[in-house]
Amino acid sequence: MEKGNQTYVAEFILLGLSQDPKVQIWLFCIFLIIYFLSIFGNLLIIILIQTDSRLHTPMYFFLKNLSFADFCFSTSIVPQMLVHFLVKKKTISFARCSTQIVIFVLSGCTECALLAVMAYDRYVAVCKPLHYSTIMTQRVCIQLAVVSWISGAFVCSVDSAFTLCLPYQGQNVINHYFCELPALLKLASADTYQAEMAIFLMGVVIILAPLFFILVSYLQIICTVMCMYSGEGRLKVFSTCGSHLTVVVLYFGSGIFAYMRPNSKVMSENDKVVSVFYSVMTSMLNPIIYSLRNKDVKGALKKLTGR
Repeated sequence: MEKGNQTYVAEFILLGLSQDPKVQIWLFCIFLIIYFLSIFGNLLIIILIQTDSRLHTPMYFFLKNLSFADFCFSTSIVPQMLVHFLVKKKTISFARCSTQIVIFVLSGCTECALLAVMAYDRYVAVCKPLHYSTIMTQRVCIQLAVVSWISGAFVCSVDSAFTLCLPYQGQNVINHYFCELPALLKLASADTYQAEMAIFLMGVVIILAPLFFILVSYLQIICTVMCMYSGEGRLKVFSTCGSHLTVVVLYFGSGIFAYMRPNSKVMSENDKVVSVFYSVMTSMLNPIIYSLRNKDVKGALKKLTGR
């Protein structure tokens, strides 16, 4: 599409993580394994929670939503990345790039909200155990899940609108392995200040606010656990909280690095490496840390396999 002497970009070229063919083969094998584990783990969690009545509790209801978000999150990025490791022409059309941004931002932002909701669920379970069943009713759980997805959709609509409505003319080489907002903004042919401010403000809403809520919730949990008489009870809760906080720090920390700092004109290699943590790794780690180590999930798995 042309306007005057300027041509609008119809497709982008993704430089990926490496230009070395041998390294790309190794990366293909590594990310294929990660993607398989991510898809298998998240789909398994969804199936187990859906089919086993013992897992029809608030915690597992939110885990099912988290697993679905992780499934969408990784599937929007990794399959294309795997293909680009094996082909010379690493291109993506503007339409596919836009679709990737929408799915990625929607599922990623929803995950931020869901992690905050799950922290609240754990807070109620540990700090107010006698009132847990009256607070975390089925209706409340559904409302919290719906609000999480609506929050993700709202942030996605704002970020996508400000980014995709900008003109992209001339430059079409993205120094990244997928169409990420900060990387795409560097190619815009107009002033990106408003888009950058919109993304930053949405980051405050969907990244910093949930992170603050999560940290406060776990601080309350830790204070409550310290008052417990049972040493075994303390160890169990600290073990669970420690693994949960590891994922939170990894996911939110890398997200803050990518979206909550000044947008430089050049995408560095460190930026791409950091993106791997929240765009690929956490989708694989979440099923392992949140569910597959749990004895209830193990019991459901044995029931499903007939053991």
